[in-house]
Amino acid sequence: MAAARELDAPQRQVNDLLSTEQQWKFQHQKMHAKHHGHESMHTEMILILVAALIVAQIVLVQWKQRHCRSYNLVTLLQMWVVPLYFTIKLYWWRFLSVWGMFSVITSYIIFRATCKPLSGRTPRLVYKWFLLIYKLTYAIGIVGYLAIMFTMFRLNLFFRIKTEDSMDFGVILLFYGLYYGVMGRGFAEICSDYMASTIGFYNISGIPTRNLSSDICAVCGQKIFVDVNEEGIIENTYQLSCNHVFHEFCIRGWCIVGKKQTCPYCNEKVDLKRILSNPYPFLNKWECTHVLYGRLLDWLRYLVAWQPVVIGIVQGINYSLGLE
Repeated sequence: MAAARELDAPQRQVNDLLSTEQQWKFQHQKMHAKHHGHESMHTEMILILVAALIVAQIVLVQWKQRHCRSYNLVTLLQMWVVPLYFTIKLYWWRFLSVWGMFSVITSYIIFRATCKPLSGRTPRLVYKWFLLIYKLTYAIGIVGYLAIMFTMFRLNLFFRIKTEDSMDFGVILLFYGLYYGVMGRGFAEICSDYMASTIGFYNISGIPTRNLSSDICAVCGQKIFVDVNEEGIIENTYQLSCNHVFHEFCIRGWCIVGKKQTCPYCNEKVDLKRILSNPYPFLNKWECTHVLYGRLLDWLRYLVAWQPVVIGIVQGINYSLGLE
């Protein structure tokens, strides 16, 4: 042990004299020297990785098409729990504190959404919370992306900000925005399904358990037109192409936040372009951007939830075959 320490001492002295960039280059050269002559083994490992990615993609697509609800639930739980393991293991207390606050508030929202009987105010509370998460994560992700571009163009040097600090700041914000954006979308979809099924005007199988009258919103179950002295929700309404009428906030929450593209009652296809139409062009572009951002989050769900699993399986295969 003492001899090993004496051998490591010169190496530590060399590392102390080198800059961070020089240390990275030195470690990179050591890695190339270590793996020199293993080209055939590396080719085999790459083929295993590509094959695993293709097979995993096929399996996940088939699972999503045949059992969409179980796929979404397992994916969401995996995304919720897996980062917790890494944060505790790597002592990322800042992320753990944010994750804890998000989990507590979202758990309360889910509790309200699954309570029976369902309060008429609950759907609006659910959509407001997840819409807030959606917009916050969108803004945080944009700031993170701009910070990364700011660093890549070396603009941080004008403000005497270290490149490492500026890049870390951008990457962290971008990760927070994408991760919590994906989580919020997933929980919003589950809450939308559960609330709509509880109210009874919506059923995944396509057969509602209640008949919808013309003065009831199928999303929240409240009256659309309220008398002067009657308690209820007063706001603008929206009529779909199937002639069913809803509160404007409810149908926007159903389609944009809850990721639904069908009528909450008859399951007819919803024209998102009509719902997003707005007399103010700036607001129209803003909401269209949110829809595109939501689709990006849906695509990133696979990378966040299943990519670590695929990589773990590949590493297990390589280990069993003696590949390093």
